[in-house]
Formats: sequence, structure tokens, C-alpha cells
Amino acid sequence: MPMTPTAKAQLQIHLCVLLWGFTPILGKLISLSALPLVWWRMLIVVVALALLPRVWRGLRAMSPRLVLAYCGIGAIVALHWLTFYGAIKLSNASVAVTCIALAPAFTSVIEPWLTGRPFSWRELLFGVAVLPGVALVVGGIPDGMRLGVLVGAISALLVALFGPLNKRLIDHGEPLTITGLELGAGTLLLTALAPLMPMLFPAFAGDLFVLPGLKDGVLLVVLSLACTLLPFALSLVALKHLSAYGVQLVTNLEPVYAIVLAIVLLGEQRELTPLFYLGVGIILAAVFLHPLTQRPKRIEHPEVLGTSEAKNIVE
Repeated sequence: MPMTPTAKAQLQIHLCVLLWGFTPILGKLISLSALPLVWWRMLIVVVALALLPRVWRGLRAMSPRLVLAYCGIGAIVALHWLTFYGAIKLSNASVAVTCIALAPAFTSVIEPWLTGRPFSWRELLFGVAVLPGVALVVGGIPDGMRLGVLVGAISALLVALFGPLNKRLIDHGEPLTITGLELGAGTLLLTALAPLMPMLFPAFAGDLFVLPGLKDGVLLVVLSLACTLLPFALSLVALKHLSAYGVQLVTNLEPVYAIVLAIVLLGEQRELTPLFYLGVGIILAAVFLHPLTQRPKRIEHPEVLGTSEAKNIVE
């Protein structure tokens, strides 16, 4: 029997989320520090997008003011990725993806302020519900990883900032052009920060202009193309046939995929205690229950996935 468009879309979005689940694993496997890792990831994506005429047509249609707005969002995206991969380097992949679960709590407060939509006590309640899980996560990791939790929480805060801004402006441009602008601006910001990073945060610092070794180079290409551009393209097609409720349930699997992959590929269960996994269970319970309280609706802006991966997809 031929596959229905909805069934095909469900398979595509599961593949997208699985690919996003690989991003922290690749971040741990790549030996580069956080700054050059993110710089190369963004640069490779920007170069790939620059080869598409569609991107340049979209850029010509934008006003200078809109270009500057997207570049500003791109600066926040760059700092999000920098702190996300910094958290991975300072702790491990499982801890970093768990910290991102704090994003709904931040978003429930920040998004109404940035977009003008009504404040939702329900969203704040579900955001706060993850906090006991985060406390257990912190208690279930070695002391040396706790700085990674703090950096991961900052990364979640940055998600809560750029997600609503992207939603507010997404109607005004071609999705691939927006992604190219944001990542291009982020690349320039990281280039400017590179000389200061040894003083600001030495753990993130690294030389941007030294070519990575063969292993790191291959992993960076996989991270940039297979785990960034490919799921972006697939998601734009798949989300046309899926409801926000269904997509949220699937995207909530991203930390599950990432933690399982970290156990299988990196053996991270040896670094973590049962308390950590109890905390993860509480966090995931809150995250999965949240869409059950929402009325089903269609995804209005699938393009926000261009730079936020699976985070903060549903308004």
C-alpha cells in the first residue's frame, strides 16, 4: 500500500528528531573546544546555503532593517550553540540536553513579553514542574560537572530568547535566507569573540583558523549537513501535514534519543547515578504532559526549526 502523506510526514519528523539527537553526541566526539566547534558548524552551513540561488533572491527582497533584526537573532543563536556545546564539554551530552528542558520555564515568562501574547499560568506551571527534576539531575552528577549545568541553563535561557523573536519575524522572509543570515551573523560574532575568549571563558577558547584534523573534519561535516541542513529541509516538508500536538510529542523524544545514544555510543551511564535518571524522568514527564493540555492546532511557522533544532517549536 502507498504511504499516506501524514504517515510519511510522521516518519520524516521522527528522522529529524533522531538526527537532532545525534548533535550532542557529535559535539562530545569532536575534540575541538566549544568556540571553534560552533564556528565551523555555522560556517559550513552558511557556505552550503550561499550556493543556493533561492537564498540570494530572498536576501534581495528584504529591507535593511529586517536584515539587521535577523542578524541580531543570529547573535543569540550563536551564543546558544556556544553555551550548549560548552555544557557538553564541561559535563557530558546527557547533562547538556537535560538542561535544555529548562527552556519552557524561561519561555513562559519571556515569550509573552517579547511577542505581546497573553501570559499563561499553565505554561509557567509546567515550566516550574521541571525544577525538581533539575535538582535531582544536579545531585546525580559528579561535582566537576556542575559548571556544565550552569552553562546549560544559560543555553536554555538563550533558546527562550531567540525562539519567540524568530516566531515574531518569521513571516517576513524566506526560511533558508533567514537561516543563512542568522548563522552568518553568528559566525561573524564568534570570529569577533575569539581573541577575547581566553580572558572571558578560557574553557571555550580555541583557534578558529587551524584546519581540524581528518576525524574532526568529517564529524563537523556530518554535524553541519546531516544533522542541521538535512533535518531542516525534511521538517519544512513534514510539518505541513502534522498538528502541533503530534509534532510536540515527537520532538519531546529528542532528549530521550540523545541520552540513549550517549549511553550506547559514549558509555555515559558510568558517569551518572540513578538520581540523575530519576530527575530526567520527572523532567520528561512534565515535558510530555504539556501538549496534552493544549488544543490541537496546525504548525504555523515550521521555519523556526532552521536554527533552533527541535527546541521551542510550538507556540
